[in-house]
Amino acid sequence: MDTGDGRGRRRSVRTCRRAGARGAKMKREVGKVLGTLSVENTEDKQVPMEEGDDEEEEEEEANCLYTNLFRSDTTRRKTAGAAAATAATAAPRYSLLREVGRGSYGVVYEAVARGSGARVAVKKLRCDAPENVELALAEFWALASLEKRHENVVQLEECVLQRNGLAQKMSHGDKRSKQYLRLVETSLKGERVLGYPEEPCYLWFVMEFCEGGDLNQFILSRQPDPRTNKSFMLQLTSAVAFLHKNNIVHRDLKPDNILISEKSGVPVLKVADFGLSKVCAGLGGLGKEGDDKNVNVNKFWLSSACGSDFYMAPEVWEGHYTAKADIFALGIIIWAMLERITFIDAESKRELLGTYVRQGTEIVPVGEALLENPKMILHIPQRRRSSMSDGIRQLLQDMLAVNPQDRPDAFELEIRMDQVTCAA
Repeated sequence: MDTGDGRGRRRSVRTCRRAGARGAKMKREVGKVLGTLSVENTEDKQVPMEEGDDEEEEEEEANCLYTNLFRSDTTRRKTAGAAAATAATAAPRYSLLREVGRGSYGVVYEAVARGSGARVAVKKLRCDAPENVELALAEFWALASLEKRHENVVQLEECVLQRNGLAQKMSHGDKRSKQYLRLVETSLKGERVLGYPEEPCYLWFVMEFCEGGDLNQFILSRQPDPRTNKSFMLQLTSAVAFLHKNNIVHRDLKPDNILISEKSGVPVLKVADFGLSKVCAGLGGLGKEGDDKNVNVNKFWLSSACGSDFYMAPEVWEGHYTAKADIFALGIIIWAMLERITFIDAESKRELLGTYVRQGTEIVPVGEALLENPKMILHIPQRRRSSMSDGIRQLLQDMLAVNPQDRPDAFELEIRMDQVTCAA
């Protein structure tokens, strides 16, 4: 192992590989019930659009989200004139303030809800490619399936499908919506079924805004703080236990996908970015008697090798794994956070939290190195002068076990983490 900053960085690829095909970097984010869009631009400041969105109408639609109508295509045709007049005078429900992030598949904005003044995050995702639709639906299904909120899981507020100037509320499993069914068909068939390319289709996701950035930014911009580390470890394990209890395997846990909210005056972690997640409910787990929803998520096997290299468990590289892969990723994150182990991302050139193994001039993800050499011993902690307690050290060793059966599940982990942080 090595404690350097990883400037010999080999790769950091976020993938979801199917049938042995390596590739396609995937980006995303989610929401629940927005409003409709108007072509009337009431904002003085232009909001940057996605590459290729150079039509005047699309630029205007990007600036304001309106609530004046959720209508069927039939209603829209009958009242086109009246709707246009209403759109021109309706007060915008959300005002987009600035672009805060941009990826291959969408743009994220900071916005303000006009009614409450609350800040929210809004992501616009163009759904003209099946891979975009698959990512969006995966995140939508995961967050929409949660019946309860959790403080450490990002909250989905609204999701709206926009096509041909018409906005429609997205509801989970809505078989009455032709647009929703077409999105599902697009994802399943792997080909566009929503119309011609000149008819752009978008999904707008609205969720809580996290002003503290991601875990990388927060940790690396501050001096080490044992109390913050302890709090973050407890919050992370609580979030993953909540997701697994609700039959959701995240499959892409990493510091980039852990956001920070400071609204309460103290940093609160929010696990986000569920585009590669898998909802395992109703898939034959071993639940408690009389509790049909309690699926044993660790009994469900997954086969798509998804995630980001430096956080992927050995079995994920092979494409045959369970929810225990989330535990491995969490072990990498916590280890890197405690010892501030970083590497430089080859694409973004950002310094990111993450542990690795050095092989000559290259650095190799821990999971990949363990797959190649299952008997390799991980030196935890890496630094000779470390304040890491024996309890945390042993817990990290168990979380990063080569054999997933030797790792604690999320519920055992939550209990053990509470014990070792109290003793530390």
